[in-house]
Amino acid sequence: MKSEIDKILDTSGLLCPEPVMMLHKVVREVTAGAIIKVIATDPSTTRDIPKFCQFLGHELLQQESDEKTYTYIIKKNPG
Repeated sequence: MKSEIDKILDTSGLLCPEPVMMLHKVVREVTAGAIIKVIATDPSTTRDIPKFCQFLGHELLQQESDEKTYTYIIKKNPG
């Protein structure tokens, strides 16, 4: 399995819907199968980013959080 990060998207300080809109833009820019790391501070991303992945067929490989930061590792769908 490919494990290196191809693109990092830092949306710290941005509120919904900006993190998901920025993620959508990045997904269009990277090649199929690319790994994207998203860093966010908006708690609503815990709902929005998994739904984004599910709706568009991307694979949410990892989702973590600490007191202030939410981190997601997403694999762009192959097609």
